[in-house]
Amino acid sequence: MKKKYDIIVVGGGHSGIEALLSSYKLGLKVLLITISINNIGKMSCNPAIGGIGKGQIVREIDALGGYMGILSDLSSIQFRMLNKSKGPAVWSPRAQIDRKLYIKNVKKIIQKKKIDILQDIVIKLIIKNNKIYGVKTKKKKKIKCKALILTNGTFLNGKICIGNKSYKGGRIKEKSSIGLTQQLKKYGLIIGRMKTGTSPRIDKRTINFNKMKVQNGDKTTSNFSYKKTPKIVNKIKCYITYTNKKTHKIIKNNLNKSPIFLGIINNNGPRYCPSIEDKIYKFKNKDKHQIFVEPDGLNTNIMYLNGLSTSLPPKIQYKIIKTIKGLENAKIIEYGYSVEYDYFNPIQLNLSLESKIIKNLFFSGQINGTTGYEEAACQGIIAGINAYLKINNKKSFIIKRNEGYIGVLIDDLVTKGTLEPYRMFTSRAEYRMLLRQDNADFRLTHKGYKLGLIKKKIYNNFLKKKKIIKNIINNFKKKKINIKNNKKEYISKYLLKPEISIDNIIKKIKNYNFFKKYFLNIKKYKNIISNEIKYEYYINKEKENVIKMNKLENLIIPKNLNYNKIKSLSIEAKEKLNFYHPFSIGQASRISGITPSDINILIIYIK
Repeated sequence: MKKKYDIIVVGGGHSGIEALLSSYKLGLKVLLITISINNIGKMSCNPAIGGIGKGQIVREIDALGGYMGILSDLSSIQFRMLNKSKGPAVWSPRAQIDRKLYIKNVKKIIQKKKIDILQDIVIKLIIKNNKIYGVKTKKKKKIKCKALILTNGTFLNGKICIGNKSYKGGRIKEKSSIGLTQQLKKYGLIIGRMKTGTSPRIDKRTINFNKMKVQNGDKTTSNFSYKKTPKIVNKIKCYITYTNKKTHKIIKNNLNKSPIFLGIINNNGPRYCPSIEDKIYKFKNKDKHQIFVEPDGLNTNIMYLNGLSTSLPPKIQYKIIKTIKGLENAKIIEYGYSVEYDYFNPIQLNLSLESKIIKNLFFSGQINGTTGYEEAACQGIIAGINAYLKINNKKSFIIKRNEGYIGVLIDDLVTKGTLEPYRMFTSRAEYRMLLRQDNADFRLTHKGYKLGLIKKKIYNNFLKKKKIIKNIINNFKKKKINIKNNKKEYISKYLLKPEISIDNIIKKIKNYNFFKKYFLNIKKYKNIISNEIKYEYYINKEKENVIKMNKLENLIIPKNLNYNKIKSLSIEAKEKLNFYHPFSIGQASRISGITPSDINILIIYIK
């Protein structure tokens, strides 16, 4: 270990991994400081990557040159494309992951690159003139750096709660991090508390799967990574069961034993992933809730109960499990629990994820108020890139809302802040048709290559793919085929019919000479080809909206503009604009309480 680094990353979770590897890939001397070397890349909650809105993020990380997609492909044991019954704008890939294998693969990558790792706890930041110069650790080490990325997850003043018992910890059987919050508070950073939770783990050998509904993987699987990774193979089954009236009665009778209702936890948990206590309390009329029974991996007997997050006392958890179909004789390996932790309100960050108050200090992941592996990882790669650019005096790297879900997430956080754990959904993106899971490489690979995160060989392969797809779409628009009774129609026009799928087209063109050289590629890229043709009208409409919105995004607001001098602005607008200090007119327009009238006044004033 050296005494000075370009970048220090604090925290070995999914955000820390991407921050570490991206800054290393860009040629910097980097150090990872983590509480536990053995738990780098640990999946604290459910054993899965992807999901609605999240799967798109994983593909975007990969397109930029990140690692979550690769790690997922190497560790996947089942694949499903969610939302297939709806339009392709919201299709979302999701994979079950072998937890131990994921950690193993993370370690392999870090060890191969010979990146320095220190098992320690950062207790103080070295700050001079509101600029980062290094860190001090619990083991009394003083290490200098040019930039620092904090990815502390749930560890800052972390408190674990089960029933009426609570103790310090950022994760079960792991210490919490004390000191940083108190120091940063003195610099004026806005600090809050959040809570999250996890479900009990069950011994597979004690479950009666015959009483549950089987959930198989998709017959056709697709990888997260655009690079050459092993094809995902479905190796396991998942299962679905439900809570019932007996379950609900036990929970209702014991709500007074939950740390949430006891007042031990007083902060907001994830709205879209509530504890079972919350569900029973808020949805009194529902007589059952779905539970997904998911394997922790191939060589383990641990099963995770997704949908049964709880922090009720162990005895009550045991009683609850016994009422659920298929779990009547189940043994609990590890009880569910809640964890309460500090976070920093992200409205005090630039879009680069650098602090507006302390130079060269970057915040990434749950420390910014998000929840989920994918949301954390995408912030990590952006923080890593921008830390590199900052210490090299280069312009920040920003993904716009029309370019990626990553851009939507960061813009939402920085512009609006959050009072509850932020989770990504497709509904948060106004340009969903442009931000599909099948075209992340088309949107972001050129950016990754320009930054230096994508190798030339990979980039050239992408350019070939892009050219092939463009040629196929053009041929579909130019060529006619027999439809019925020698009636001919352009392929693209025929594909526009709702009842006609790309598979129908593939069957019809199989024997056409002019498609023979493209045939395998048509099958390989059929989804993106179909979507680009079928939804061309809607894609073009969204592109028109982007052009209109970009006019506002490109109107940059001068730094340190005193909004109090603009007499025509409302009092509320002045207060909020002075507080948020938006980067552009577009960002200002998304601040709650800022009216179209305020925006017009701002535009006139700036011009």
